[in-house]
Amino acid sequence: MPPLPGLATLRRLTLRRMVARRGTIVPDLTTLRTIPPSATYPLRRDGVHPVPELADARAVDPVTRLTSLLGLDVWLVTGHADARAVLADEGSWSNDLRHLLGDRSRSAEEGVGGLGMTDAPDHTRLRGLLTPEFTKHRLARLQQSIEHVVADALDDLERRGPAVDLVPHLGFAVPFQVICDLLGLPVADRAEFHELGVARFDLSQGGAGVFGAATESRGYLIDAVRRQRGHPGDGLIGALLTRHGDDFDDVELGGLVDGLFLGGYETSASMLSMGVHVLLHEPDAWRLLQTGTPADVDAIVEELLRLLCPVQLAFPRFARRALVLGGHHVAAGDVVLVSLIGANRDPAQVTAPDTFSLRGEKTSHLAFGHGLHRCVGAELARMELRTTLVAMARRFPDLAPDPDAEPSFRELSVVHSVDALPVHLYG
Repeated sequence: MPPLPGLATLRRLTLRRMVARRGTIVPDLTTLRTIPPSATYPLRRDGVHPVPELADARAVDPVTRLTSLLGLDVWLVTGHADARAVLADEGSWSNDLRHLLGDRSRSAEEGVGGLGMTDAPDHTRLRGLLTPEFTKHRLARLQQSIEHVVADALDDLERRGPAVDLVPHLGFAVPFQVICDLLGLPVADRAEFHELGVARFDLSQGGAGVFGAATESRGYLIDAVRRQRGHPGDGLIGALLTRHGDDFDDVELGGLVDGLFLGGYETSASMLSMGVHVLLHEPDAWRLLQTGTPADVDAIVEELLRLLCPVQLAFPRFARRALVLGGHHVAAGDVVLVSLIGANRDPAQVTAPDTFSLRGEKTSHLAFGHGLHRCVGAELARMELRTTLVAMARRFPDLAPDPDAEPSFRELSVVHSVDALPVHLYG
């Protein structure tokens, strides 16, 4: 097999394709204002469920050509087996999208970084900083503090009740407090950061809105690293600076922290809110949270992760060379999108994939991704879900939907969620 091209070669190949196809010298994802409506079905849902078009596409072919964007063919993977194969194959695919950000000079805040959009060896260096901090053993130290955060949130709900919206006061409040405590950030400007988190994944305005929100939040976190470099705090930012500050600059660490901060609250907030929404209609599971064993709770959490999978698409992959994927010829530089929710609901993997069921069958869901880029904070997310759902079910065993108000859901977002979940705390 010939050697794989590096990123420089990949960018040259992509550039040639752009020139040949559109006469444009350098593509710029940040100027993209709209996505073709026919290509949005992987991001649309009916409540918590994917729209039927996703299952229809998978039934025809688990790998399909979705659209052409910025002169590149975009492929969608919806089958579980093909999704795992793509996510595990770092040799054939690159996560680095800097070649799609135009040729103008950009500030550090406007750049991309962190783990999700970085390839080896940079990815290896950065992930090596975090992996020891996110093992089950290391995270066990956070259990008591998470319980305190959850208890405070439930106290706040009771003061606000009996009718209350769970999204801001539970779904957002718990993971936001936990990640701020973990990183050593002051809990301030909550509403602003909630809006920025939502905007980071909202594709209704194309790429422009996403990158604008990313620039603002990255700037805040790069500045947080810069402030703590001289006087490290008690959290993870301070620990990273103390141990590795001489090896990484503020932008590298700020980008890494940005990924942790965003993933640590936005995706967990979505899971908590949507998880409660589903459990409101699953009384047996709600009772099991109150009286069941740790294994029972784990089974509920894993089924919710499989069914809901708030991160709808994995970070885009770019073909390093011409290759064959699911019988299709993919050109060098083409984009592959892996539908995590599509893979999780593949009937070849799970019986009755569109229903919540404690069926007892072992499922290998992809809610946290797979392979080198699997979510580093997966175990922390599980801790938050277990702790919050059990405490919620025991504190408010008669929790019920508000009969006079409907939940509202996001329309077009990489991270799907319920934006309002009105409930009655006492039935």
